Amino acid sequence: MNSATIVPKNDKTEMSDPLSQLEWPFHSQSKPPLPAANKAPISMETMVELRGVTKRFGSMTAVDAVDLQIRKGEFLTLLGPSGCGKTTLLRMLAGFEIPTSGEILLEGKDVSGVPPYRRNVNQVFQSYAIFPHLSVADNIAFGLKMRHVPRAERERRVEEALDLVSLKGFGKRKPHELSGGQRQRVAFARALVCQPKVLLLDEPFSALDAKLRHAMQLEVKHLQRQLGITFVFVTHDQEEALIMSDRIAVINHGKIDQLGDATDIYHAPASAFTANFIGEANLLPSEVIHKNGVSAQVRLAEGLELNVRTSAIKEGSVQALLSVRPEKIYITKNKPMKENAFKAVIEEEVFRGAMDELRLRVAGKLELMAMVANESAHERAWHKGDIVYCAIHTDDVVVVEQK
Repeated sequence: MNSATIVPKNDKTEMSDPLSQLEWPFHSQSKPPLPAANKAPISMETMVELRGVTKRFGSMTAVDAVDLQIRKGEFLTLLGPSGCGKTTLLRMLAGFEIPTSGEILLEGKDVSGVPPYRRNVNQVFQSYAIFPHLSVADNIAFGLKMRHVPRAERERRVEEALDLVSLKGFGKRKPHELSGGQRQRVAFARALVCQPKVLLLDEPFSALDAKLRHAMQLEVKHLQRQLGITFVFVTHDQEEALIMSDRIAVINHGKIDQLGDATDIYHAPASAFTANFIGEANLLPSEVIHKNGVSAQVRLAEGLELNVRTSAIKEGSVQALLSVRPEKIYITKNKPMKENAFKAVIEEEVFRGAMDELRLRVAGKLELMAMVANESAHERAWHKGDIVYCAIHTDDVVVVEQK
């Protein structure tokens, strides 16, 4: 049986902040947000480069011969499931782990063996790592003090950092007097005050409630573009990666499975793993039965035949694994004059707010999942047991594996 693959979303809530904290308006009164045309552009210049980086812990290989170039001023996300090696990669960038082999270059200089305090790199930790006995201002100033920055300059830069993250006037407070969202801002201010070349973020929003997390995703992305600092972000939340990233590196078993911008990763996954992990997908084994200059024809289980682009099928391939996003399946009650049209029965309807998830049975045991807008008009609603017609555009049938 072929079925739609559902990727669970990370909606765990460990902390709830007051309604007033649902927005995190980064700003500086002395330095207003730059207009869109003047925001720091992403450079093609390489800021960080990994060359054949491998990390082993005993007999276990956590990171396996990774090659990666991170551009100056870009927001790159390392995305993957727990245990895939993404956090180990981040720790090597920070200097908390030394590669077993390979090189890590920062602005062209090998820093593989350089300790964290000698790299111009800072990190925002998942647990914030704020000193509970220090005030907000002293927490932010800690890195500057360790670098022997003069007191007057320290105080000036701390005030600028507080203003940047909308915590002006909070400098004398202790961490226990702050909410979760405010402690997160302190962690960002402390990381940014030292003016790093690269900022590393290890799932910094995981302890926040869903609404605050979403608001902070947008604001942190705005801040990153305004400052022009290279951000390397680690998460297992696919939606978070799609919202925030300039590029995404999908990590699987210590290797980069696919690297590209959010649109390419989502609409043109290069493997079954990426198609399955990013968003939701119907993964459908098929047999190649015909191929001509424009389109190829494949047969799914139970005899359903679909057209795909000829260019997607390699010469000599006889089997192909297809990926079809649920929202790309067109649903209607009347037979459409479209390509790849077929009849189905709604086996189950799942209400998901703005969308309805439909479980479809096609030609016997073949199952598909479709996502449709939740219509308010009763006559356009979908119900279990309805016989419907489906259609899939050829461009929306993506071949992710073939042999």
